[in-house]
Amino acid sequence: MGSAIWRKLEGEGFTALVGRRSGELDLRDREAVFDFFAETRPRYVVLAAAKVGGILANNSYPVDFLSDNLRIQTNVMDAALEVRTERLLFLGSSCIYPRMAPQPIHEDSLLTGHLEPTNDAYAIAKIAGILGVQAVRRQYGLPWISAMPTNLYGPGDNFSPTGSHVLPALIRRYDEARASGAQSVTNWGTGSPRREFLHVDDMASACLHLMEHYDGPQQVNVGTGRDSTIKEIAEMVASVVGFEGETRWDTSKPDGTPQKLLDVSKLRGAGWEASIGMREGLESTVAWYREHAADLREVG
Repeated sequence: MGSAIWRKLEGEGFTALVGRRSGELDLRDREAVFDFFAETRPRYVVLAAAKVGGILANNSYPVDFLSDNLRIQTNVMDAALEVRTERLLFLGSSCIYPRMAPQPIHEDSLLTGHLEPTNDAYAIAKIAGILGVQAVRRQYGLPWISAMPTNLYGPGDNFSPTGSHVLPALIRRYDEARASGAQSVTNWGTGSPRREFLHVDDMASACLHLMEHYDGPQQVNVGTGRDSTIKEIAEMVASVVGFEGETRWDTSKPDGTPQKLLDVSKLRGAGWEASIGMREGLESTVAWYREHAADLREVG
């Protein structure tokens, strides 16, 4: 996400950009974060950094997902407040909404029901971030905002077999099966859950649009307003990578939330809609993955 936002800003002609990769600045280190903000004193901040992962990682390491994300968010927001950053955009996740929220999910569904248990720790951290933004608006009057993206994918994604989200995991699994000549691929669950996917470059475009055109305390959903079953997505991935074997489903593994489709009427009302189609986005993502596959395999 951060890289995509950086690309978008450069493409729009912004030149006074300041950022750090995680290897350069650990946002969990409060003193380091405050030093960074004191030195750079940014006028605008997009908080895209987070500890993220798929269903396996979230379910296996809830302490890490809760602790790391709370520290990242609190440190950045407190440091930004210290230097009176004019505008801050906090990026959350659609998993903040209740597991059985009415579909499509409207922003008003926040805190109206039980969360999906496989990623509740991450969701709670992100909900805390939204409330942090709202608290700054109430106490200090700064026009900070929050955006909740649907499932993102695209260049630069995490393709780790144990830590990735569903779409990069499918791309890697099917492409490796194609390359090895495997006759079948096995995916988790039943394939019936419905998911919405947004290309990361579209998300970057939405971020800039919101920074320029939206000012309100309520989080804004960012997505396409369309979803597909995991089975349909898997079939499209197989087609794009050229895998012609059989797809099997391990129904002993969890499906996660049955459906997560965002109501994006607020975003459309603000004047923005997604423009990158699913197959087009998949083709560019697969091309990026194949270009970087050797390096990615070295890290998991």
